[in-house]
Amino acid sequence: MEIGIVGGGINGLCCALLSAKKGHKVYLYERDTLMSATSANSSKLLHGGLRYLENKEFGLVRQSLCERDAWIKRAPNIAKPLRIVIPIYKNARRKSWMIAIGMYLYDHMTGASILPKAKKLTAQDIYKRDGFVNKTGLLGGYEFSDAQMDDYALGHWVARQAVAHGVSIFEHTEIKTIDTNGHIMTVDGKTIAHDMILNVAGPWAEQLLTRSGVSTPYKLDLVRGSHLVLVRPCTQAYLLEIPGERRIFFVLPWKGKTLIGTTEKRQTLDNPVKCSSEEREYLLNAFSYYFPNSRPNVEESFAGLRPLLLSAKDPNKATREYAIYRTRKVVTVLGGKWTTAMALAEKVTKEYEYL
Repeated sequence: MEIGIVGGGINGLCCALLSAKKGHKVYLYERDTLMSATSANSSKLLHGGLRYLENKEFGLVRQSLCERDAWIKRAPNIAKPLRIVIPIYKNARRKSWMIAIGMYLYDHMTGASILPKAKKLTAQDIYKRDGFVNKTGLLGGYEFSDAQMDDYALGHWVARQAVAHGVSIFEHTEIKTIDTNGHIMTVDGKTIAHDMILNVAGPWAEQLLTRSGVSTPYKLDLVRGSHLVLVRPCTQAYLLEIPGERRIFFVLPWKGKTLIGTTEKRQTLDNPVKCSSEEREYLLNAFSYYFPNSRPNVEESFAGLRPLLLSAKDPNKATREYAIYRTRKVVTVLGGKWTTAMALAEKVTKEYEYL
């Protein structure tokens, strides 16, 4: 079977690799270059989604934890274990008992993980590791395991595996429309016929369907997540509450510097995806609260546009689940997260296994 895939982000690349492994001839079309948009502008984490437990997305967390471990096994030179600290302060929105329950669930939802379990820390333990962290009201905390990766490098690792299995990749090839008979039309007017089309265009997946006159019962909620890279070393990774809010943000080591993020701001496809001045100050103010004697320079900022399923008024509460919808010879992926890309691809390939 000939499969045409629209989208060269991590989900599209994983779909291409697994489709080729199952013996199909695969053609992947990317309007720019591989891994040039959302997939390369993440928080650089492969994680189970600890905060998704609060939304009772237990199935997603369980799958994400298993996939986190799987990525470490697949590409140990690019995806590596990371211990992250959650400090607990006197005025925190989440109390110590809540964090303890979360740590227990996170450790036991996968069964036997390859990563070490969570560990309780005293305030002195935390301060010994990082003398810059705010001591005022610090009660203690926990450390737990997730993984960190170079998203751009790991995406290209998948691309190389796909090419090795016979996938043909066409960059700078924008798709104008698709139809349910398996036809793809490029912006330069060329029509290509396939036995099946996989629409894995991320934030642009719904737009492509609309432009093509193909209906779907799902709607995307496009949410911008911005990050800053600070000129300072980071000796300890943290998961922290935004002061006065329930939202969380990360402080992570990144190539000898400090990566902080992320934000959640809705936007449209018409606007450039970049960190705003308001988001920059929002992240810097949150960082300064926990590191009051450190106001480092910002080396760079970047942002990614996350394609979430429209499910909540507050994007912070929107589901991180994904939907796979088939209309005859078109299978569309709406939503999805980095960590679960390979598991998503496995489900997508089952949509046309018996065609």
